[in-house]
Amino acid sequence: MFAKLTFLGAAESVTGSRYLLDVNGARLLIDCGMVQERNLADRNWQPFPVPPASIDAVLLTHAHIDHCGYLPKLARDGFRGPVHATLPTAEIAKTVLMDSARLQAEDAAFKLKRHQRENRKGPRPVGPLYTIADVEQCCSHFSPVQYHQPLTVAPGVEVTFTDAGHILGSASLHIRSNGKSIVFSGDIGRWNRPIIEDPDFCEPADFVVMESTYGDRLHEQTSLIEEKLCAIINDTVKRGGNLIIPTFAIERAQEVLYYFNTLVRAKRIPPILIFVDSPMAVTVTQIFEHHMAMLDAEMNQLVRNQQSPFRFPGLKMVQTVDESKGINSIKGTIAVMAGAGMCTGGRIKHHLANNLSRPECTVLFVGYQAVGTLGRLIENGVSPIRLFGQSLPVRARIEQLPGFSAHADRNELLQWLSKIGPTPPRNIFVTHGEPETARAFSETLRREKNFSSSVPKYGEEAILE
Repeated sequence: MFAKLTFLGAAESVTGSRYLLDVNGARLLIDCGMVQERNLADRNWQPFPVPPASIDAVLLTHAHIDHCGYLPKLARDGFRGPVHATLPTAEIAKTVLMDSARLQAEDAAFKLKRHQRENRKGPRPVGPLYTIADVEQCCSHFSPVQYHQPLTVAPGVEVTFTDAGHILGSASLHIRSNGKSIVFSGDIGRWNRPIIEDPDFCEPADFVVMESTYGDRLHEQTSLIEEKLCAIINDTVKRGGNLIIPTFAIERAQEVLYYFNTLVRAKRIPPILIFVDSPMAVTVTQIFEHHMAMLDAEMNQLVRNQQSPFRFPGLKMVQTVDESKGINSIKGTIAVMAGAGMCTGGRIKHHLANNLSRPECTVLFVGYQAVGTLGRLIENGVSPIRLFGQSLPVRARIEQLPGFSAHADRNELLQWLSKIGPTPPRNIFVTHGEPETARAFSETLRREKNFSSSVPKYGEEAILE
């Protein structure tokens, strides 16, 4: 037996990526994500299926919360090994986890206050999953690695991180032991995108664990993004409303700023204030600026020409709560980018509460909205929605720009596999997608590439021979 692989998350679902690999006497956890789907959120609170102390190391593909957000709880419950990740991933993850702990504490306090105000009977709302102290303890375990430099993570077990092109620092992992190998794709990015480098292709391997978020569809052409964003902004200005953009703080915020910068400098949109109302996005943007060597040539050229998309006329970076509240008093059209990207928490919920019922306003989704999230409900046209314990009618115009996605679509996923070599993998495990999407992409692999492929279920174990 080469290894045993257990799927502890992102199996027939999109978030909560966790893969347990027992190999050559070592126990490795690839990703340690938080579940974000409401109907599956109980998994965050359940005891981890194996004792955390028995895990020798965590290998982190990137710093999105659904890939790293469970780390503080794992460490609090007994994990003491290293967390191997690229340096940008380690830096961004610390910011993400601190923000997560803070939001959880605020949400828990708010729910308790509402529970008391409404004089409800029954058990009190649960507290946060973890605290800032847990995050600080967890972050002491980070051990930065570099792309393309093999690392021994356990006796006889070697891993190489390659650029996944998804967000700054994102990686695919190639694990080798006893002459056999397995690749974990992480989240695969896209080719010819602004700011970050293109993905490295998948290397030959005996087994592959591969994401499928957009495995059943194609993205619209990226050349249309600028045109559509321009039209949406100008239409919102004409109607006299605000443009509210739920934005993931990592990569998505920076990419949206790239296009705003292009439109502002070309004077294709009126001069409006553009707020990045997310302390995490502000910090992550600074991390991007600290790692210019890892960004693509176009981005470096913009900075050399003093046209950085992170610094342009009208852009306001918001840090404090008072600054955030002050946005609501501004007259005339403004654009507000705020997290969380799926509207599951954070300042975006307050901006939605202030603008969602105004027909002159626009809510623009620029990222994937998982099933069961508030963002998915709004995107699907549900009205009214429940926000802060109240029923809120949705009257604002709802728009989507799926071309912003940092996830590869079906053809790009196939492109990532295009150089895997003459000998196909013994099996490709399709994960990190909604059930019907994962099954559709698995069938595509079998039909178009003649690859052996399967869609594992949550908790399923696979013996890798």
